[in-house]
Parts: sequence; structure tokens; C-alpha cells
Amino acid sequence: MKADAIKLDGAQAGSVDLNDEIFGLEPRVDILHRVVRWQRNNAQQGTHKVKTRSEVKYSTKKIYRQKGTGGARHGARSAPIFRGGGIYKGPTPRSHGHELTKKFRKLGLRHALSAKAAAGELVIVDSVDMKDAKTSVLAKQVKDLGWKRALVIDAQVSENFAVAARNIATIDVLPSVGANVYDILKSDTLVLTKAGVEALEARLS
Repeated sequence: MKADAIKLDGAQAGSVDLNDEIFGLEPRVDILHRVVRWQRNNAQQGTHKVKTRSEVKYSTKKIYRQKGTGGARHGARSAPIFRGGGIYKGPTPRSHGHELTKKFRKLGLRHALSAKAAAGELVIVDSVDMKDAKTSVLAKQVKDLGWKRALVIDAQVSENFAVAARNIATIDVLPSVGANVYDILKSDTLVLTKAGVEALEARLS
């Protein structure tokens, strides 16, 4: 499939051929859901922790005599039923991540790119190289182009563009090796450079 390319100033910059096996698939929600869930679970810290009965600070002395009180038999204030006692079977530090095959992750990335292309939210630019790292210049260009919450992916992000974009809250920049399903779907506009398209097609072919 063919797609028109533009420059950062909005001028036309020819067209580019997009691989139908990567940008022309029928997006499947189930595949995208599984890959996003894998990403978010791997990102979860899993540092939740509670104190068990052996970790709370209480005397181990028997709190009252065994018989004659008319109440239940207890040996320590650290029992889980008392306020301030240890927590029974509470959360402990662990990994929430799970395995997902590399083949399936590549498939998810293909479907994410296809979803953006099908929704008309894919923009191809000739290049994002800038002569000077001027945030004000880039912000004006982004406003004129109408990009909102855009993700820019290039084969190798130029330093000037990265510096100019880092103070613009609505622009995220990634190299092609860092392209992922979650960030692509989260963006309103996916911006790929011609070099970025070539790098993604080489990665996913």
C-alpha cells in the first residue's frame, strides 16, 4: 500500500510503499489485548508487602490465662484477629510478569501498526532532523500539523529533535528498536519517518 509523506513544515515529500503484511492487516483486538497485558504486567513493580505474625512487634507473653476468662484461648497479641496483629496470607514481593513468545509479540506490533493505518492515525514524514534544537519552532510545527498526543518513531532519533521535543508534553519520541504496542495504541497520532518505516519493516519481516 502507498502512503503520502510530508515534511515537518507540512509540505509534500512524495510517497512511500508500506508493507501490507505489517501495515495492511485486519486489526485483532484479542492479540493487541494480550500483548498490552504482557507489557503492563512486566512493568508492574510487585513490591507490595505486609507484616506477617512473626514480623509484627509484640511481646510473646501469653496475654491472659488459658482458662476461666470466659473468652477464647489466645497466646499472643500478634494473632491476625487482633488489631495491629500480623496479616494472614497477605501480599509478598513477587513478579507479575508472564511469558509471551517473541513471534506473538512481533505479531502484536504488526497489528498495532495496522490499527493506526486503518484508523487514519498514521503519518509518514520525510525526516525529523532539525538544524537547531528549538522547542518553540517544533511546537509551532506540531500545532500547525494538528498533532495531539503524537508518538514519533525514527530509526535513530536525532539529538536536536529529541532536545526540542522533550519539553513538549504532547510529543513522545522513540527509536525504532523501542517501538511497542502500548505506546503506539496510547497515542492519537503515530508519526513514522521514512527511515523509521524501513527499520520497522526490517525488524518485523
